[in-house]
Parts: sequence; C-alpha cells; structure tokens
Amino acid sequence: MEKAIILTISFFLLIIYCFGFPISSVDTLKPGDSLDSSSFLVSANNVFTLGFYKPMNFINNDSYLGIWYTNSTLHVWLGSGMKPITDDSGILSINSAGKLILTSNISDPIEVYASGNGANITATLLNSGNFVVREMNINGSPGRILLGSFDYPTDILLPGMKLGVNHSTGRNWHLTSWFGKDNPASGAFTLEWDPGTRMLIVRRRGLIYWTSGNLKDYTNQSLRLNVKEFENIPKPDFEDFNYNFTNVSNGVEDYFSYSLIKDPTFVWETISGWQLKYNGDIIDIFHGAMIAEVSLCYGHSIKGSSVYKGCELWEQPSCRNHNEIFVLKSGHFANGNGKEAAADFDDNYSLTKSDCREKCWHDCECLGFKGGDGYGCIYWKGKNLTFVQSYNGSEPKQFVLVLEASTEKSSNKTELPTKMSSNKTELPTKRWKSWKIITLVISVVALLLGCVWFIIRKIEQGKRKKEELRELMTLDEYTETHAIESNRGQGYHLRLFMYSSILGATGNFSSTNKLGEGGFGPVYKGKTFEGQEIAVKVLSRRSVQGLLEFKTELILISKIQHVNLVKLLGFCIHGDDKMIIYDYMPNKSLDFFLFCPAKRELLIWDARFTIIEGIAQGLLYLHKYSRLRIIHRDLKASNILLDEKMNPKISDFGMAKIFKQNVIEANTNKCAGTYGYMAPEYAMQGIYSIKSDVYSFGVLVLEIVSGRKNNSFQNEDGPLNLVEYAWEHWSNGAAIEVVDPMLKSSCSHIDQLKRCIHVGLLCLENRATDRPTIEDVISMLKNEMKLLPMPNCPAFVTRNSTVYELENGRSEKFSADGLSMSAIDGR
Repeated sequence: MEKAIILTISFFLLIIYCFGFPISSVDTLKPGDSLDSSSFLVSANNVFTLGFYKPMNFINNDSYLGIWYTNSTLHVWLGSGMKPITDDSGILSINSAGKLILTSNISDPIEVYASGNGANITATLLNSGNFVVREMNINGSPGRILLGSFDYPTDILLPGMKLGVNHSTGRNWHLTSWFGKDNPASGAFTLEWDPGTRMLIVRRRGLIYWTSGNLKDYTNQSLRLNVKEFENIPKPDFEDFNYNFTNVSNGVEDYFSYSLIKDPTFVWETISGWQLKYNGDIIDIFHGAMIAEVSLCYGHSIKGSSVYKGCELWEQPSCRNHNEIFVLKSGHFANGNGKEAAADFDDNYSLTKSDCREKCWHDCECLGFKGGDGYGCIYWKGKNLTFVQSYNGSEPKQFVLVLEASTEKSSNKTELPTKMSSNKTELPTKRWKSWKIITLVISVVALLLGCVWFIIRKIEQGKRKKEELRELMTLDEYTETHAIESNRGQGYHLRLFMYSSILGATGNFSSTNKLGEGGFGPVYKGKTFEGQEIAVKVLSRRSVQGLLEFKTELILISKIQHVNLVKLLGFCIHGDDKMIIYDYMPNKSLDFFLFCPAKRELLIWDARFTIIEGIAQGLLYLHKYSRLRIIHRDLKASNILLDEKMNPKISDFGMAKIFKQNVIEANTNKCAGTYGYMAPEYAMQGIYSIKSDVYSFGVLVLEIVSGRKNNSFQNEDGPLNLVEYAWEHWSNGAAIEVVDPMLKSSCSHIDQLKRCIHVGLLCLENRATDRPTIEDVISMLKNEMKLLPMPNCPAFVTRNSTVYELENGRSEKFSADGLSMSAIDGR
C-alpha cells in the first residue's frame, strides 16, 4: 500500500514538473529577504524566473543577475551593467535602510536601488517579465513603482517594453547587441526608435545600418482587426499569430512597443521576445520568427541594386556587387602553387565578427576572414588565392566570399495550350495522350527501381552496423601495427548509454549546451538522470574518424586511469553517429584561458606551472607506467581540459598509437595531428616515438610561458612562429622577453620561468635522440638537476628555408615553399 501511495505521489509530481507548474514559488523580495545562487524569484504565472543566470556556453562559472523563461534556458534580461560574478557568492537582498543591494566575494556591494528616505521597499518579478522595485504603503500594500528592469533594456525587447525616450527624465530606451554569441559584453549593434520618422533603426558603430520603414495602419482580414505594420518587417508566417505595434507621443514620452495578438487564455502562447543578435539580426527567440535579417545588409547596400528590404544605402567598394556574400565553410585558402596560403592577423581584440566582415568587405584583396570573438581578426588576401573546401568538415571554418546563387525565377512561364490560335491546327490529342502514358510508365518504373535500391542499401547498412557493433562490444583486440592483449572476462568497464538518455541529458543536443567543435565533430554538455554532468563528443557521419579511431579511443581511455588524463564514462551508437561520453570539465580547455586576454590574467604563474607539471605527469604515465606504452600524437592546448580546480587532463586519444614496452619507434605513411606541434622527424619522415610527444610538450610549454599561440606571428620581418621567436631571444641572452607580460610584473619566480623556457627548448631539439625523456623533463622542472644541458638550434621554419638534421647526422635544407610545419592550427 505504501509503495502504491509513493508511486502515485511521484507520478503527480512528475506531471507537475513536466508541465512546468510550480510546486511553490515566491515572486517578491521583502525587507530582510535575500536571494542567493540556489534560490529564485518566479513570476505569479510561472513564465519568468529571476536569479543568478549561468549560460552554459559561458567560459568558467560567470553569472549575472538575470531573468529567463522558466521552462527554458532563454534569457530575457541580464544585469550587464554589473560585473560578472565568477563564483556562487552572489546575494541580492533588501536591507533595513531601504536599499536593494547586490553583494559578492569578488567586488564591493552594488546598490541596485536606494530609496533615499529610508522607506520600505519590495522587489517583485511581474508576469510581464519586468522586475520592479516598489514603495510599500503604510498598511503594507504595494505602492508606486520606483524602478524596473524594463527601464534598462539589454538585448531583448519583451511585449510591453519601450524603445524611445522620456523627455522629462532623459532616459533613452534602446537595445544593445552582445559582443559575440557567448559574450554578453556590449557589441556593435543597437536597436532604437526614431519618433520623427516613426521607424525602428539598427545602428552599427553609430551609423544607420537598417530601418524598418514607416509604421502604417492596415486591416488584418483573418483577425478582423485594425493593426499597424512596418514596411520592412514581414508578417509572421503563422495563422494564429501576429504582432500589434504601438507608438506613443504625448509630450513626455516618445516610444515604440509591441504585443502579441493571440488568445489570452493560453498563457504560454502570449510569450515573445525580440532579440538583437550579435550579428545585427532581429529574431523572436521564442517563436523562431525572423523579424529582420540585418546581417545581410553589408552586401546589399549598393546604390542602384535591388537591395534587401530596409538596408541603408551607401557607397560600397567598386570591386563588390550585391551578388557577393560571405559564407561559412570548412577548408583552407591555397596560393597559386597549391600550398596553404598565409593569413594576415589583426590582434585588435575589441573587433566583433561584424567588424572583421566589414574590414574584409572594404578590402578588394580580401577573400575571406574568421575571428571577431575577442581574439582579433584573421584575413586571407590575394587575387590568386583559391578556397579548397573540406566536405567532411574536418578543417577549420572561415567566412569565404562567394557569388550568391540567383533566387529570381523567370516571369515567362511556359504552358501547354489545349488549342492553338484559330489560324493554326489543333494539338494532336492522341499524341498528347501517348506521351502522358509513356511518362507515367517511366515514373512508375523509376519509383520501383528506387524502392529496390533503397531496400538493398538499408540491408547492407544493417549488416555493416551489426558488424561494427559486434566489434565495438567485444573490444578484445586492437591490431594495426601491434596486437594488444586483453584481460578476457574482465571487460573494459564501459557503459553503453542509450541514445534516448543522451538526448535527455543534452536537451536534444541544444545549441545552448554546445561546448565547441573539433575536427571530429561537436561536443555537448549534458546532465544524466542521476545528476552527473557529462561531456558528449559526437563523431559525425561526415567525420574522418571512423570505426578504427573510435575503437582506439574507447580502448585506450578505458585501460588507463590517471589524475591527469580525462576519464571516459562510456559510449553510444545511433545510426551512423558514434558518441563518446566523458566527465564534464567545467573550465573547458587550456586554450580558452591561455589565448584570451580577458581570461589569461586568471592564469597566474603558480597555476601555469601546475598545469605544465600535470601535463608532464600525464605523459609520464602514458610513456612509462601504463601497461601500454601510448604515444598521444596530438598534444596541444585545446586537448588539455581543465577541471574545477584548474587541474589539467589530457584528452582526445583518437590519433594515439600503442607500442609494446620494448618498441622504441615506428613509421607511418599517414601523418596525423596538428602542424606546429609535430616533431620534425614525424612531419617529414613519418617516424614517431615517445620523443614526438616530448617535442609537442616543448611547444606547449613555450605557449604557456608566453601566453601566445605558436602560429600567432604575422609580421613579415619577424619570426614565423613561437619556436623561432623563443630561440632568437634565448640565444641573445634575453629569454625573459619571451615571458607573458602579465607575469613579468607580478611573478617572483623568474628563475623558474627561465628554467621552463630552457626545458622547452631542450624538448625541441632537432634530433629525437637529443631530446630528454618526459621523466627527465619532470626532474628538470622540479630543479632536481642543477645543471641543465645547453639546447641546440631547434628545427623551425624561417622565412626562406627550413634546416633539419636527419637522424643519420646528414643535414638537409628544405624550401619554405614546399613545407609548412607550424602555420596551420587544425586537422
């Protein structure tokens, strides 16, 4: 009986949870109340929630005081004027002096509102999504509204919010876009209301970019209502859904607002929110309706062309026309001899993606770009360049200038006449019927053949999938160069996840849960039914990583356990997609911190040295103490994950190779990994060993010490990469110049910094036999070896040639035109 009661209660609680009805909720903060990272305010109808908002794609645990839709992760307001809170110490409270205060461990208290006269106030989240501060009447009832979040719009316009100006207070209501997709800092675009022309205006860097056209009255026949519409805003493509626009001009205020025309009995159907995206587009985030595709204006604002509706007309470069657009594609630019082309780098970190596009558009030599996410812009210039597309998506993506396919259809339609003109003979009826029969027979035969081909293909796919699944489930032998013995009967302790559980954990692979995308496919954050946070690496059907690499990674990580190696939880197979499930690392990867100026300052030297030591310890385990000798072959900053305490975890073993303990080196005809991190003997001759990983570790050490990417050098007169840059300063006795400027003034470990540079250069020796083992590297880092050997000139690419000493002692000089070891960062 007790079980039945418990099951019944659980069933009703589940229904309440799934349908979003709150079990209990509070919408008001009163004097003496406080709100922390684990508590929320929920509007009376449960549509909106206020608390400390942590978007999943944000780096670290940065949170803001924010408002979002209760049953989704879509934010509608962020207190972006306040500094982000990097921990869970944020508290919003009303004190006895009548002040609404935000406190945290990272900054001084912020007065959100102060009544001035010490009057009692309350803060309420209304059903409209407006978070208002009210004065309390003497009898305890809510009084007049003193302040509201609607007075401080961010990037979202909710129904009832105002765009415009209050002449008495001087308050100006406008939207400001984010800097980037996952960066809430102020971006390049604003959305404003112009009361003089009665138009909505999108400005980019202060210049008018797009206008809505005039606001006009019209009659909606289906709804039988007199409403207003803009010339350049299309009506929503839903029968039961429309916008009602309002503009008010009463001498005190001039503003625009909107509402939804829907059945008010359905609360959730009255939800809407116009978002000014980081690229300038305006969308209804709840309904998915495109309000204005402003991001297309850069290529359609040419005088005399048929422009996209609303784009402002201005002079454009003579070399551009309205049929050219930038399209995001995977691949690389090649020069006339087929080699990968060098890129121009602009390290202005304040440039947004639209700024990068604008600069490239106005440069007639520019054919493509990438960046604008807080890391500057990269451009590819030169009329002789061609873009080599990677159709499997394995190469990095960039925006490429292409000719847009014409969407205009000819207005001259051809029709088959039933009769010709009176002075012509009639079309032969029998011949027309014969053609109809022949066409019908051909169509039926083609359909049958198509069905037979489809059935045969499905049968073959089924056989192949069964074979793959049988291989994956046994996991008892791996053969390519050497066979590996397995402990039969013991298994690999891998969990086979059901696809439905992965869908539930990742929110149907929601874009808000996407952590990033590598050469083999995207990675998503998820949370299992048991509450465990996971990372799901999806190896897409277009990925170059097939069954062999998938099986390799499963076997390797299931067999090895170390504090500095990522932990594998299981795998999932669904159709042609294969997924690997890891422990979730909240601080993402090392490159997110190391190469971002805003985040790099968080990596003090002690943290960086701990990361260097941790990576070395992980390699030592792989090379010496693991039952299998493992060569990683793709050691780089993006493959070093960081846990909540910034401890490093080596990840991505898809390219790893396995040696028996008595094997020293091997050879391959297929080099895999990332140029710039590859050892010279591996890149040139296909020879790999544990010393190959040591070389990659040396590059990584220099990147950690300097805070710069190996391939971030674009000056034509300077070094080509970080290895050459570090060697030049070392050989000139100025090794300290290599150190990240953020460390020079505060770091008291100058000797340790120099030692790391010294060790890094030893790892980069030309000859693999001259490089130290990773065990020796750890001894050097710990200062157990007082006198370190002096490094020789490493193998690096210069402007004119590459000098590399082969293992047999013979030196060879390679043309720089025929080799690029470190100018590419991707697979």
